[in-house]
Amino acid sequence: MKKIIFLLVPVLAVFMTITSCKKSSSSTTTPPAGTTTLPAMYSKFNTALQIYVEGNFVVIKSTGIPDHKSPYFQTTDPRYEAYNGTNASFNLNPNRIMTQTLTFKVPITPSESPTKPATPLGPIGVSINGVPVFNQYAGPGTPLTNEINSFDQYNGHPQQSGQYHYHVEPKYLTTQKGKSALLGVLLDGYPVYGPMENGVTLTSASLDVYHGHTSATADFPNGIYHYHITADAPYINGNGFFGVPGTVTQ
Repeated sequence: MKKIIFLLVPVLAVFMTITSCKKSSSSTTTPPAGTTTLPAMYSKFNTALQIYVEGNFVVIKSTGIPDHKSPYFQTTDPRYEAYNGTNASFNLNPNRIMTQTLTFKVPITPSESPTKPATPLGPIGVSINGVPVFNQYAGPGTPLTNEINSFDQYNGHPQQSGQYHYHVEPKYLTTQKGKSALLGVLLDGYPVYGPMENGVTLTSASLDVYHGHTSATADFPNGIYHYHITADAPYINGNGFFGVPGTVTQ
């Protein structure tokens, strides 16, 4: 009898361990009620990105590497392409594109912020190809007047740590997807669209001070607040996030 008890105890311990592990695993992957799947707009993001639901947030993990060529890759890199844009004042900056470890956590259900917090320097959102989106400043309160001359033919460039990003219209994406296409999402979870809507090219005057408005879109036929990229400043976002922002780690 003692031998039987001796044998059953380890088996029982193993069974309890396995059961415990299963409970732990399921509790970390179960999304909140009503959010069993990603919002449909995320199906338009690059499949190379890692995107999943974590609690009340959509998590987007990206290396920040653009899916197009650039003069900011090393000249020995097959993704290198000499500048062939239209800016006669183009000036290649000294930085080169480097792989990043970016994790964006944006609300799965965006909501208007009562305070409309200012956008920071650095990533304020992410484009559908995983490239970070920056605001309208080259530095604290400094407009893009000079820095814009370092944008490559697709309107991106890297900063000091090699993080490639867009401040203005990502021309590769609007060429590939169209001027009215979904181009990304800001940290507050509200989508970003191109400069055209219903066949009309928008300007900042067409939008509110946060550079967006509420209307139906292809992804949200019942209407949603969303941002638009325009050719004039502030290009992507104005006086702060319309919604409550999530986070980005890098």
